Amino acid sequence: MKHTQQAIKFCILLSFIATLFLVSGCASTSGKDKPSDKYSTLRLFGAVQPDHTGRHQTVPIYRRTPIMLSIASENFLDEGFILEASVIETVGGFSIRIQYDKQGAGRLEVATHRMRNQHIAIHSSFPEGRWLAAPVIDAPISNGLLVFTPDATREEADRIVKGLNELSKKLRKS
Repeated sequence: MKHTQQAIKFCILLSFIATLFLVSGCASTSGKDKPSDKYSTLRLFGAVQPDHTGRHQTVPIYRRTPIMLSIASENFLDEGFILEASVIETVGGFSIRIQYDKQGAGRLEVATHRMRNQHIAIHSSFPEGRWLAAPVIDAPISNGLLVFTPDATREEADRIVKGLNELSKKLRKS
């Protein structure tokens, strides 16, 4: 019994430390560039039904007329799997296009297959953090290509994309 309690305490401590690493980010500061000034993040979260487990959070999506969406506390995909990001022109505006690497494409396919007809919440820090979109998944995304219209100005979208591409280059060199 005592060993079980110690194991539980150890797991809780390990989870806390892992959460600290995830929250602190993966880029290190060198010279004049702070990571938040040079890099962007992009995290995808699945919508969930609220329950008593506490493994979800409710977030406001869209600034002008926010919708409150319950999402999983942990993301299912992040910027570490991005090959390339771009801003593309669409009818009446622009969208952000994200191409994931093979591993990211696999994660995206599995998650979007599971979350058919549900929202995915998209969050970015560029350096300010914001919930950018919550598209409904009509069908599994099997080609690793995510395109969404962000709740952002064109300048902000360009900054997000530039920061994602800078981070992708840095990660590919490492």
